Amino acid sequence: MKVTARVSASAALLLSLGLLTGCAQLKARDQLVKGIAAFKNAQYEQATNDFQKAIEYQPDFDQAKLYLATAYSYQVVPNLTDDPKNMKMANSAIQGFKDYLTAHPGDKVSLQQLASIYRNIKKYPEAKEYELQVIAVDPQDAEAHYTIGVVDWIEAYDNARKALALDGLQDDGNGNVKMKKETAAKLKEQNSALVEDGLKHLQQATQINTNYDDALQYLNLTYRRKADLDYGDAAAVKADIANAEKASQDAMGARKINEQKKEEKATKGQVVQQ
Repeated sequence: MKVTARVSASAALLLSLGLLTGCAQLKARDQLVKGIAAFKNAQYEQATNDFQKAIEYQPDFDQAKLYLATAYSYQVVPNLTDDPKNMKMANSAIQGFKDYLTAHPGDKVSLQQLASIYRNIKKYPEAKEYELQVIAVDPQDAEAHYTIGVVDWIEAYDNARKALALDGLQDDGNGNVKMKKETAAKLKEQNSALVEDGLKHLQQATQINTNYDDALQYLNLTYRRKADLDYGDAAAVKADIANAEKASQDAMGARKINEQKKEEKATKGQVVQQ
């Protein structure tokens, strides 16, 4: 009888624990649904609270963790790196996506989000590192190649702008032949690797997507940075500018094609609705 009583008590305890676990999971799901609704309405702070509560009810709720990191990321203000609150939000998002990647290695969305956050807080080497991880997961991701090219150009342009300012000049976009030899040498040291890497990735982006107008436009801008590096070689500078102008023309052509496709898609949609 005593043994039977102990067995019955154990069974009751297990049933009770199971019910409590099931109840917690239901509450977690409910908070997740509320959080998603708030997120869709751009109520990111409320969404953050809801996702946090979902995780409190169910600590291993990976889906809620991913949504929480995403909610944090949407509250990060780009380029506001001197604001402690903004940086805290960015770091919370970064940690959330890194934690998710630990449990889900190679998750493309998390890698893309990390690259975006690092780019928004001007941590460019880290941004490029995660874009390269995106490419490792999906070599045909044209946007990842494009983004690396853009980041390379941002860094190269910033270097050029600062160096030219010391000569009392502004970037003319055509090789800046009026800059001092010392300035040209400094830019070559700072920008050679950036320009080479930028051209490589932008060209790759346009090979994957031949009508990638934004990538073609940045290809134009990056060739103009290459012209700085060819200072003193008039023929090379001329070739760089010619490549830049061709890329610009190609970008305009690609944009027209893309706009035409959008119009055709919209027209088809209207016909289907009718």
